[in-house]
Amino acid sequence: MDDFGQQQLEEATDFTEENPSTSVNEKRKPDNQRESSEWQSPTKRRRDSTSEAIILSKVKTVMGEVYIRIVEMDRTKLNTFLKSKIEDLATDKRELVGVFGRTGTGKSSLINAVIGEKNLLPTGSVSACTSVMIKVEANMRNSKYEADIEFISKEDWKNELWSMGRFHGDNEDGMRKDEESREEDDEDFDEKLSAVYGDEWRDKSLENLMEAKYFREINHCLGSMKTLTCESAQELSAKFVKYTRSGTREGESKEVKRWYWPLVKCVTLRVPQNDLLQYVTLVDLPGNGDCNKSRDEMWKGIVGKCSAVWIVADINRATSEKEPWEILKSLRGLIGNGGECQHILFICTKSDQIDDLDNKYVNSMDNIRAHIFKRNMTAKEEVRQKFQKLDEVKKHISGDCFNVFTVSSKEFLKRKNNVLNQTESEIPMLQDFLTDLNDSHSVTLNYVSGAHGILSLIQGASCKEAAGKKKDLCEDLEGNISHQIKSLCDTMDEVCGAFEKCLSKGVAESNSSCEGKLKYFLYPKGKSGRGFHRVLRCVALNQGKYQPKKGKEINLNLKLASFLTDSIDEEFKRTFPNDGKNGPIYEAISSFSLDTKSLMEKYRDVELQLIFLKTEEEKVKTKLKRFILDQKKIIYSSLTKAIEEAMTDCYQRAAGFRGKNSLQNMRQTVERHVHDLKSSMFSQAKEMMLNLLKKLMDTIEGTLKETMGKSIELSLRTDDNSIPDVSTELEMVQKLYDELKSSSHEDMSWKMQHWIP
Repeated sequence: MDDFGQQQLEEATDFTEENPSTSVNEKRKPDNQRESSEWQSPTKRRRDSTSEAIILSKVKTVMGEVYIRIVEMDRTKLNTFLKSKIEDLATDKRELVGVFGRTGTGKSSLINAVIGEKNLLPTGSVSACTSVMIKVEANMRNSKYEADIEFISKEDWKNELWSMGRFHGDNEDGMRKDEESREEDDEDFDEKLSAVYGDEWRDKSLENLMEAKYFREINHCLGSMKTLTCESAQELSAKFVKYTRSGTREGESKEVKRWYWPLVKCVTLRVPQNDLLQYVTLVDLPGNGDCNKSRDEMWKGIVGKCSAVWIVADINRATSEKEPWEILKSLRGLIGNGGECQHILFICTKSDQIDDLDNKYVNSMDNIRAHIFKRNMTAKEEVRQKFQKLDEVKKHISGDCFNVFTVSSKEFLKRKNNVLNQTESEIPMLQDFLTDLNDSHSVTLNYVSGAHGILSLIQGASCKEAAGKKKDLCEDLEGNISHQIKSLCDTMDEVCGAFEKCLSKGVAESNSSCEGKLKYFLYPKGKSGRGFHRVLRCVALNQGKYQPKKGKEINLNLKLASFLTDSIDEEFKRTFPNDGKNGPIYEAISSFSLDTKSLMEKYRDVELQLIFLKTEEEKVKTKLKRFILDQKKIIYSSLTKAIEEAMTDCYQRAAGFRGKNSLQNMRQTVERHVHDLKSSMFSQAKEMMLNLLKKLMDTIEGTLKETMGKSIELSLRTDDNSIPDVSTELEMVQKLYDELKSSSHEDMSWKMQHWIP
């Protein structure tokens, strides 16, 4: 039996072996989720009642069996094509939700409460590490709690040790031996080294610190993965804590002598059978990047893929504290024009806490609740007003993507009614948000729709009576494609023209103003020469970038490219909105149509093939929108990348200065380089972006022509006698498809009447 067909059948069998009277959403759930079933949204309950998982299982069984029958037949062009189409059905989407917030805001408690796992992420007095990313997703394979620990390579750690030595001072053989000028970054490096080596790192050379004795427990894991498997969330939490934290609760885990978080790139936690996370991954992220290159690249990659971002802050300091707002401002390029974020949720935690419980006006439970409610509503409004003033963020993210929630994770997890009514807690609203983002209905509908199209093609291909009409139909279809692509190309030419105009203005402004911005960076007010010498040295060593332990990343390339990016930000957001729906290109792709509905009236004998072609049309449009969403990140970042490439030689020369006057020499090197190259550097960045836009347009045009042309050729111009009879299967899938479409229409009607993000 073919591997793919076997996999499809096994997946279906795994589900159908469950108790038939139990729906998929009644599988094992954490206690808190079972208790909070009354909080499920009407959308969620409706989806449960339709037993969509059962429908998906049945259709997967059918397609697995059909796939095996096709494999057992002669290998023909049509059979090969059908196999590939069935294999394409198996792809699942996964949405990323990035969770940001400083230590102490209740971020871990929030995640635990939302997913219904009280003891998964360590909370309380545990000292959080700000470098390790933690992904939380569902384990749909078994009932275990699992953690995958992904380590940086040994070479990465060696390079990081080397950079620590360079940044601490000019002693390239090892760590700095004196205790002068203890700044934040020195403390950060000390913390990392002490975690891995205890006190043994002091007075050691780089070669000494790379000795195998320091990595006995994890030596074989460096550069690879270590998996932990446990029966409970609490057990798993106790095991993975030393890979994600810099300390633990007082009195606990005293036997832990090494904390390996500096060597960890990412930790993925899998919670058994959690429906909220079936197609969603929550990512607990540090607010900044990382000085380790591999961790920093992974961080930026994940942030850029987040379809939603949660900013977590203590309700009492939600507007006054700088950090959550600095996180939002520093992320704007990565989640907006340079990303795919569609929702920003600002979550105010600890909403049950008030400072004046002894006040005579709040001496009863009802008054306490009223006081909390009023305070929470006030906090929400203040947060919304502050967001409206962030013009630099709104260039990337529209205001209607921003929502504010107030939550008490502690009260929700306790499930007690002593202070906060459950109806006043907004954690269930966050669960509803994940339910909608998870959208298992869409996954099921897409699979069943695709299966219906493939079965229609197989059954239609066995009918030989309409050969003459097929020829006429092909001509009509090809005429439609030609007309539709011309319209699409006209739209894309207009887009390129609009960007060319914006970028030309950006180049002119860059040439006239970049040296002023550069001077402001090279001669910062209030910064000592010694302190800035260290910063500039690190910027040069890291190709124009430097990530301090606290605060946003310093990126000279981004500063130099800012006049270019500012010139296109509004046009970019209009052209490439993150919802993948609006904007001229997305709308032109949505409008692309073979007009199969009217053609079915004209060519009834080949209706089944037209059903398949309609399915293929929708599928290729969906793939193109996903492709555009990925490519637009590359296009947007191309301006900064072009500047970085133009500055590479300058950075190498600046990093080479040592001793007396090295700061002055670094400054002059950078200033001269920018002055000499500015006339060409910004024009080249403009051309790089325009070339990438043109390449995107060519790919869209070529993909539509090739995909639809091949589908027409193989469905209407190929005679093949080795096609199985799937009339029974088609009839069954048709009924299930109609049921899902009916459910989808009801779902949309409900959404239009209620708040669903």
